[in-house]
Amino acid sequence: MRILDVGCGINKFPGAIGIDRNPRGRADVLCDLDRLPYPFADGSFDELRAVHVIEHVSDVLRTLEEFHRLVRPGGRIFIVTPHYTDFSSFCDPTHRWHLNSFSFRYFGENHGGFGYYSAFGLREISVRVKLLALWRCLGFEFLVNRFPRFRRFWEYYLCFVIRGKVMEFEFEKP
Repeated sequence: MRILDVGCGINKFPGAIGIDRNPRGRADVLCDLDRLPYPFADGSFDELRAVHVIEHVSDVLRTLEEFHRLVRPGGRIFIVTPHYTDFSSFCDPTHRWHLNSFSFRYFGENHGGFGYYSAFGLREISVRVKLLALWRCLGFEFLVNRFPRFRRFWEYYLCFVIRGKVMEFEFEKP
C-alpha cells in the first residue's frame, strides 16, 4: 500500500512517503506545498494523509484537486485540521484558513449547493470532531459525532461556548 504524507514534518506516518518544504523534517521529497503539481504521477497512492497541513496552504481548492489527482480511484484521503473555535487555529501565524466541520462538504455529493469552481468530487467516509476535555466528558463530543443534525446545531449555535478542538476527515476518491 502506497501512502503519501503531505506536510509530514518530523512526524512522518510509518511506511509513508513524506513530502514537506521544511528540510529539518523527515520528508523524503522536499517541495513547496503551494507549488502544484507535486512530483508524482496521477493515481500514484492508495492513501494520502494531510495532518495539520490544509490550514497552511495558499489555495485549499487547488490543493484538494491535487490530492484528488494523486490518489487512485477508491483511494482514501485523510485530513486533520483545527476547528476554527480552538485557540490553536488563530495562535499560529502561518495558518491561512480557519475551518469548521462543514468546510469540505463542497467537495462531496451535490457540492454543498455550489460546485462551479471545481468538477471533481470526493465521497465523505467520516467526519469526527474532537472537543475540549470538559465537553467530551459531558457527552457533547458523542452527540456532535453521532448525530449530523446535532453537529449542525452545534456549529450554528453552540461552538463558541462548547469549543471544538480538532477535526478529522476521511474521504474516498470515487
